[in-house]
Amino acid sequence: MATSTVPLQADWRQEWFEIEDATYLNVASQSPMPKVSIRAVQAALEAMKNPHHKADSTFFEVPNRIRASIAKLIDAKPEEIALTSGASAGVAAVAYALAWKPGDEVISAKGEFPLQYAAWKPMEEREGLKLKIVSPRERFISADDLIAALTPRTRVVSVSMVRFDDGSLLDAARVAAACHKQGALLLLDVSQCCGAMPLDVHQLGADFLVCAGYKWLLGPFGTGFFWIKSEHLGMMRPGPFYWLAALSSDNFSALNLADPKPGANAKRWDSPEWASYFNFNLVALDGSVDFVVRMGPQTVLAHNRKLIGLMYERLPKDRCVPASPLDAGQRGPYGCFAGRSREKTAELYEHLRKENVIVSLREGNIRVSPHLFNTERDIDRLISAVTT
Repeated sequence: MATSTVPLQADWRQEWFEIEDATYLNVASQSPMPKVSIRAVQAALEAMKNPHHKADSTFFEVPNRIRASIAKLIDAKPEEIALTSGASAGVAAVAYALAWKPGDEVISAKGEFPLQYAAWKPMEEREGLKLKIVSPRERFISADDLIAALTPRTRVVSVSMVRFDDGSLLDAARVAAACHKQGALLLLDVSQCCGAMPLDVHQLGADFLVCAGYKWLLGPFGTGFFWIKSEHLGMMRPGPFYWLAALSSDNFSALNLADPKPGANAKRWDSPEWASYFNFNLVALDGSVDFVVRMGPQTVLAHNRKLIGLMYERLPKDRCVPASPLDAGQRGPYGCFAGRSREKTAELYEHLRKENVIVSLREGNIRVSPHLFNTERDIDRLISAVTT
């Protein structure tokens, strides 16, 4: 797996500004940015006082570094990575770039994150494809559920690797192998695991990855990436592209204005006017993703598994039930629980908010998503608030 070495670090908490007014256990919703990212944005803002001090090459330095960092995280090539405004942009890129035939199927899962429906439902009317929603046969969606739904008409399986509502982890490699056996493609949303779990695109077998940048990549809202397996670049339909993705666009004095062509890489799907040093969100993401690479996703995963394990041990069993797989190997970097009824869960969530214990309420489950700035004391604070 990529990026599996655990670095030695005495106290990662020093890398964030302290959250003094709350116990923050909500990285799966939005991460606090580390100090290095905040300071990078401050430096970029200061540089805008004198933009003439920046050479043309500045336009490419930050996006190139981010591509390289993301490539390290997922064991990919930088040229396979587009910098986007979030996961939705990547799914839309796939939806528009593939050639469809009426009756083609896209498979997703019941209760998936809304971007799956927002991306694929309009394509039913536009291209005549059919979106098939698969329900789990047991409590959590599984590879077996998705594989059983495949038909000769299936073109794409589009699902989350880690579910936003229950934290369950999909056996993506099994799904990918079954897809490829019959000529279908696998698109994975890795927003809820990339940066907090080691990922290797070769082992996953996926054809496309999409990811938001403001969760486990520790960046700001409105950032993300889209990865496409390089073998698929040639089969994607042509479409509008960001002008800085054109061949030879790094030479502003010799642009091809008559007939620009995109390079043989994923940059054509960069969010327009996005990939530049002068985009402060991207400057922040640069610092954040580099930090994620340095600390190592395996470090986050081991830390979070310990904290979530403690949470499940200490939750009062008379009023709370686990809502994620108890086997740590079958869930992502966080865990969910619920009250004995949906109403009790909502009441408990409101109580936690009043106690300044910041978690999320998602589809009837309370989602607890710590990071390296959290300690066992924060889990104790959560349990104390639950039991009072």
